[in-house]
Amino acid sequence: MKFLYELKRKQKEIKAKSAKVVLKEIRLGPNTDDHDFNFKLKHAQKFLAEGAKVRVDVFFRGRAIVYKEQGEMILLRFAQELEDYGKVESMPKLEGKRMIMIVSPKSNK
Repeated sequence: MKFLYELKRKQKEIKAKSAKVVLKEIRLGPNTDDHDFNFKLKHAQKFLAEGAKVRVDVFFRGRAIVYKEQGEMILLRFAQELEDYGKVESMPKLEGKRMIMIVSPKSNK
């Protein structure tokens, strides 16, 4: 009986110490201009500095889906700008009307 209690208590302590992964989302359009791009970039840098993962997605409205290449270019440029802060976990891929890329923070080891 006491053994089970000890085991549960240890598991609870381990769970409490484990880091919870936070996923922040940043949305862009296929025609996002430089000012908006830089504004969102600063937010992404702050999120990565705090240790959160960032999901960047380009949302295609209506017939904007014809600009797939433009959306991919924006995501790749975003990844390039974030090189010092994090690494790309998953490359841009199209899911329905949105193109998604995940960037995880660099570990400070």
